[in-house]
Amino acid sequence: MVHDAHTLPADDNVNPYTFSVHLDGQWFLQRGKMIAYYGQIDFHGLGHGPLDRLVASSFHSPLHAAQWVVAQGRGRMLLADRAFDINSYDLDQGNLTIRSGNLLAFSPGLALKQSIIPGFLTLIGTGKFVAASNGAVVFVEPPIRVDPQALVGWADCPSPCHHYDHSYLRGVLGGVRMLTGLGGLSGEEHQFEFAGAGQVLLQSSETLMDGIDTGSVPWEPGMPGGPEGMAGGGRGPGGRGPLPF
Repeated sequence: MVHDAHTLPADDNVNPYTFSVHLDGQWFLQRGKMIAYYGQIDFHGLGHGPLDRLVASSFHSPLHAAQWVVAQGRGRMLLADRAFDINSYDLDQGNLTIRSGNLLAFSPGLALKQSIIPGFLTLIGTGKFVAASNGAVVFVEPPIRVDPQALVGWADCPSPCHHYDHSYLRGVLGGVRMLTGLGGLSGEEHQFEFAGAGQVLLQSSETLMDGIDTGSVPWEPGMPGGPEGMAGGGRGPGGRGPLPF
C-alpha cells in the first residue's frame, strides 16, 4: 500500500517498525527518530525560543536534554529506529520507568524525569509515548527476576534491586573473578529483582539496542560532508554537522 497524508494512520503503527503520530500541537521527540512527515512541523531544541514554559513543565532530565527536541505544528510524523519493533503505550495518571535509549517520543501530558537508576528515564502523568524494543515486548507481573539486558522498563511498581547467584560466586569462576576482576555476569548469574504490584516490560531478546550519535549526519558516500571525491563529498569527518532539526 502506498500512503499519503490522508491514508496514514493517526497515532498508530504503519507497520511493526514505523509509527505515525497525528501531530496537532507539540510532542517531545528524541533526535534522529523522525524519518518523514507531512504538514507544517517545526523542530525546536530544548531550552530555546518560545517553548520554555512547555519544557519547564514536562522535561526534567538535564543529562538527556541535548538528545531531545520539540516537534510543533500540524501533520503526520513518521517515527522509526533502525528497524526495531515500535509500539505506543498510554499512561493514565501512572508512572513508567524506561531505558533511555528505548524511548522515542512522548506527548506533553507526560512529564519526563531522570530516574535514580542510571540509564533509565521516568514518565509520569497521562498521555501517550512511543518506544522501541529489540523484539516484541512481553508484559509480566512481579515478583519476578529478569535479565538486565532484556529489561525495557517497569510501570507502577518499586524500582528493582540487584540479585546475584551466590552459588555461582562461591564456585571456581566466582573465585577467579573476585581475585582478578575478570569476567562478566550473564542474566543467569545476575538479575534485577522486582517485588510488589505493577508490570515489568521485557523485550524478546538479550541484546541491548546499541546507542548511536543521533545528532550527526553519518560520514559516508552520498551524505552531506561525506568522504572526499564521492557523491555528496566535502569536508571529511570534521565537517559533519547537526541534523536540520
